[in-house]
Formats: sequence, structure tokens, C-alpha cells
Amino acid sequence: MTPERRTALVKKKATDLGFEAVGVANLEPVPHREEFERWLARGMAGTMGYMHRQAGRRLEPSKIVPGTLYGVVVTKNYFTPDPPPPRDERSGRVAKYARGRDYHAALAEPLAALATAIKDLGDGDTIARHYVDAGPVPERELAQRAGLGWIGKNTMLIDPASGSFCFLATVLTDLELIPDQPFEADRCGSCRRCIDACPTDALPEERTLDSRLCISYLTIEHRGDIPEEIHDRMGSWIFGCDICQDVCPWNQKFAVPTDDPALRIDVSRAYEDLNTLRHTSDDEFERRFGWTALERPGSAGIRRNAEIAFENAAKARSDDR
Repeated sequence: MTPERRTALVKKKATDLGFEAVGVANLEPVPHREEFERWLARGMAGTMGYMHRQAGRRLEPSKIVPGTLYGVVVTKNYFTPDPPPPRDERSGRVAKYARGRDYHAALAEPLAALATAIKDLGDGDTIARHYVDAGPVPERELAQRAGLGWIGKNTMLIDPASGSFCFLATVLTDLELIPDQPFEADRCGSCRRCIDACPTDALPEERTLDSRLCISYLTIEHRGDIPEEIHDRMGSWIFGCDICQDVCPWNQKFAVPTDDPALRIDVSRAYEDLNTLRHTSDDEFERRFGWTALERPGSAGIRRNAEIAFENAAKARSDDR
């Protein structure tokens, strides 16, 4: 079987499994090594120590799984329109991707099936290792290299057909495939909506994210107390943040709601009662959120976020009087 035929079969399998887009990227070294190393040196990874530990493999993806040659990159749409905000100001906001089943679990089965199909196209020793937002895989870099979109000024991958509200997943393999042409165009143009809309100024430069100021990082990845000087700029977000994507014209024009039942998106989970969250026990938290992405910061992290959002809501009410 020719590499062209294998590539066509892999792509068909990916779409049959429900992935919206699929492309093949080579695993050559990342071209912007100096920018990444400078980003780390400036401390912009915050407390994410794993970014430092994984740096070598992120910059040279072929080292992630020795012997692999290509990454089969797929996307999965998770967009859901925001429901009207509740009248009660004491409600915390949850990012769109976290309003249902944890995406790691939701994508595990179809991605494993894709990896199996790739192995079946090779011999008994064919490598096909799959990743969903885990390990040192530079997903956006490989997705752009696979022709699936460009990396916007907010550092998100933007698909010109559907915007940026999508999960990225990758299968690393040594199966001989035909790589796609990279998406070279920058279609952000002069637009700065994402940069200007960020309430914490977490985008100090185009395509540079200072994690230490990013609401998504602070509410999910950051451990311990959040610097008090940032509290009032976090608004009512208790898990993640969608602002830089919501204002993007590509999302406003082309994002369509997901119809995949595997994600079990529930728009009613866009807002959570802050007073309840502030006093939620560990056991109650696990019962309510253990199957969702909100488990990432744990009950203590969510209670911390809810306290900040509750304070902000109280200040807003006071200012209105």
C-alpha cells in the first residue's frame, strides 16, 4: 500500500470517528526555539514547572516517542453559545469547554480507535501513541504544521472554517504517511480584539501569553493564593475564560454548536452558584464535578476561585448603590 493510500484511509477513519478536521504533520524541530526559551526565561510559564521539564521534547517532537515520524492531528468542536446570564449576580462563569464531560475522557475512545486503525495499516511493530492535551506534545504547532489553521494573536489555533473553539488531539506514529502543507497565512491581519479585550493584560505581545496574568491559568493551573492585585480583574470566572475567543471575528462568524453527545455539553453549567461553591465539601464537589474538567484545580481551587468571584460580585453591587 502506498503512503498516499494509507494517508487517505487514516483521514477517512478520523472523520468517520467524528473528528471535524484531520491533518498530518512531520515531527521536525520547532522553528521558534529561541522565542520559547525566552518565554520560559521570562517566567511566563508561571508555576507550570512541567513546561521547563518538557522543553526539550516540545522543541523536538520526534523525541516524545522515539522512532515516530509523523503526528496525525485531529480537531473536535466543543462550541456552545452562552445562555443568558442569571439575574442573581452571585453566579460564577465556567468556560465553554468545561460545561460537560471531561474532554480527556470524551475523546479517549475515538482517539484510541484511530490509533488502532493506524497500527493496523502497518506491521506488528507499528507505533501509534495518542495524546489529548497531555504530555509534551506541542499541539498547536503540529496542527498548524498539518494545515489545520494558523496560530492567532491570542495563541489559539484558528481554523478558517470554524474558528478556535476546538479540542486538539494527536497520534504520533512511525507509519509512512504523506504530510500536509503547513498553514502559512496569518489571517488575523491588523485585528487586536483579543489583545484589547483581555481584562488582565495577559497578552503583552502578539502571540505571547503571560500565564501569570491569564484567568484560565489562574483558575485552573495555579496552586495556592492568587495575587490580590489581580482579583478584581478576574470578574466572575471560576474556571477558565473565553473572552479572547468570544471577541474573535472568526468565532463570531463561523463557530457552530457541537452536536456530539459524547461531550455531553450542558449549557446550564455555564453558571454556578458562588455561595454554594464557597461551602462545597470535598465529597460533594467530587459527586457534582468529578466527571468534568472542573476536577483539575480540585475542590480547594474551585472554592478559592468562587471566593474571589463572590468578592467581585459584592463590590459590583456596592458600586451600583
